[in-house]
Amino acid sequence: MSVLSSIIEGVLEDLESRKLSEAQLNELISSAPQVRDPLVSLRRNALSVIAEVKRSSPSKGALAEIPEPSTLAKKYESSGASVVSVLTEQRRFGGSLKDLHQVRNEIALPVLRKDFIVNEYLVKESRANGTDLLLLIVAALDDYQLRDFYTLAMELGMRVLVEVHDSAELDRALAINPEIIGVNSRNLKTLEIDLKNFDLLLPKIPKGIYRVAESGISESNQVKAAYQLGANAVLVGESLVKAGSPESLIADFLNVAAVN
Repeated sequence: MSVLSSIIEGVLEDLESRKLSEAQLNELISSAPQVRDPLVSLRRNALSVIAEVKRSSPSKGALAEIPEPSTLAKKYESSGASVVSVLTEQRRFGGSLKDLHQVRNEIALPVLRKDFIVNEYLVKESRANGTDLLLLIVAALDDYQLRDFYTLAMELGMRVLVEVHDSAELDRALAINPEIIGVNSRNLKTLEIDLKNFDLLLPKIPKGIYRVAESGISESNQVKAAYQLGANAVLVGESLVKAGSPESLIADFLNVAAVN
């Protein structure tokens, strides 16, 4: 079993303990806060930062203690981040929907739910809990699921970040005409990082699609390289939660576009 398959198995097991009836879920959706458009926020800068609240990862284990996710999210917001990403997967990443709620209630920025969305319920659950931007991982879905979940998310008012890891996944992503594509340098089946993914895939994404470089980014020169390859934003988690001053690191990343 690959790492990705193992994570998905755990996600589905954990879902059973919190699953609501369809009527309850629809009621929550109807009373959820209005969506904050992430594309509007992201497009305000030549290069934007999606800053992530992330306690741990399958590859690195514990990264940082984050007792109050909203405190960290406020630092991200005040430093110029355009979107805050919140890990909600519990077993490998130490996240929860509670974290999502807390962050969404305490900041004015759009919030990305970072999780492994593999069924319709999880799409609806995301909107019910205030998600503005939803992650769909192409490697975790077949073509029918990818299209159906994307369509459902958009119908519910959310935007979708469609994540790819290789050329075949990019072709599958482009088939659904997405607004936003993220190129992940981490292979979720092996957890290996290869920043050459950015060189290979970012230039292949049509210019009308918003392009995000994900994973493996910790230094300004890496941000610069991704930007020059066509990235409109970088999604950064580990380096920010481990930084003594995430504010200064975000400022450094944002400055890349100003000097290039």
